Amino acid sequence: MPHSTESTTRPRLLPALAYAALTTAIVSSLGMLLVPTISHDMHVEVSTGQWMLTVNLLVGAVATPIMGRLSDGPHKKRLLLCSLTTILVGSIVAAAAPNFAVFLIGRALQGLTYGIVPVTIALARRYLPENQARIGISSLSVTVTTGLGLGYPLTGILADLLGFRFAFWFAALFLITTILVVWRVVPAGPDEQAPRNTLDVPGALLVGTGLASLLVAVSEGSRWGWGSPWTIGFFAGAATLLTAWSLVELRTPYPLINLRVLRNGDVLVANSTAIGLGAAMYIGLSIGSLIAQAPASTGYGIALPLFWAGFVMLPLSVASFGANRLVRAVSHRIRMRTLLLIGAGLVTASSALLWVAHNALWEILIGMLGFGAGMGMTYAAMPALIARSVADTELGSAVSFNQVLRTVGGSFGSALAGAVLAANLAPDLLPTESGIRLALAVGAIGCAIVFAALLVNYVKSRLPAPERRTEGIGATSVRWP
Repeated sequence: MPHSTESTTRPRLLPALAYAALTTAIVSSLGMLLVPTISHDMHVEVSTGQWMLTVNLLVGAVATPIMGRLSDGPHKKRLLLCSLTTILVGSIVAAAAPNFAVFLIGRALQGLTYGIVPVTIALARRYLPENQARIGISSLSVTVTTGLGLGYPLTGILADLLGFRFAFWFAALFLITTILVVWRVVPAGPDEQAPRNTLDVPGALLVGTGLASLLVAVSEGSRWGWGSPWTIGFFAGAATLLTAWSLVELRTPYPLINLRVLRNGDVLVANSTAIGLGAAMYIGLSIGSLIAQAPASTGYGIALPLFWAGFVMLPLSVASFGANRLVRAVSHRIRMRTLLLIGAGLVTASSALLWVAHNALWEILIGMLGFGAGMGMTYAAMPALIARSVADTELGSAVSFNQVLRTVGGSFGSALAGAVLAANLAPDLLPTESGIRLALAVGAIGCAIVFAALLVNYVKSRLPAPERRTEGIGATSVRWP
């Protein structure tokens, strides 16, 4: 693209990339909230209906590291457009599906949405001016959390008034506008500064099948039984495949994910936080949504109709947006590790609050507000820690791996919450109050463990030590605090 044209598109680039990143929030909001409705309308059991979440997660886990590596290459815009088009096709298939099997095909195609954010971050790092790159990366990372707080209410309203299919048609319409925005605003390729390395196909196959095996075991373990041969077999297969993948990556000249980068302190902190808080936070969010829709006869349910249930997530959106703006304002004066610690502390406090107080709507709303503030801060800090520690040519794969760890952590949290609730069912097959409280306790304890680990790491990082490199592995062109 000529320099003059690229210069005119730069002021519009970050809003366009944020609009594209909202795709992940829009598609994600079509999941957990609609499982009961879709199961009923398509005449399948709720346990079967859960596969609309599982298959979406499986495809996302496989696609995200591949998309992250491809985003480091020369054809970033083409990758983003092809991914958005695939998600559009999936939305149309799901909206028009005559049965649940076809519907699952649509949800599988929508799984590529998990890789959209790493691609937009790679585009921002490449084309935004240096003084805007830090702001752009933190904003794109938190866009999904902010968007969920808006996507859930919108999905609830559309599904309640017009049926769940209309919610998927709306997602398709949104994707059409996103494709047009990306096509018009994002600089055209190929990117002459990007390396032209071949895709690590063996690494992609090993990590894809390994993650898929792990997520199947986690998602289905509570239904199969954690000691069943199927569950143990999938866990063993995942361990074998991911170990083989690690060995292959360390011997490959251009690996899918550069595991040596993960040894960097900042990258390790960000990734550990991603999987730990991902698991603990998902418990709080999913249980909060369940409490909101449960009937009052359970003793804990608030009995909100689908129309209003999505609004429970609105404070999440408001707080995450505010936290992201705060990170922008103070990141020049406060270390990213400090902001990460504060964010984890807010999530821990919110988890503890929901554990002891969750029988009234205002208690749930305050908990979601705290979750949003903590998630907004941690999700803004994690990619910034990674970006200052890796070279431009490794950013896409490094950030995508962080996204995969969030997804894996969330699936662990979902499975753990499901196992606790399944063991504490009332005669009407709804969770008991003790089951709800135990699940929230597990989430709060998990958050506390992550917070304690971050606190220890933070104290150690402040102790006097020999002079360390501040740019980590691979020099970058952006100055970070």
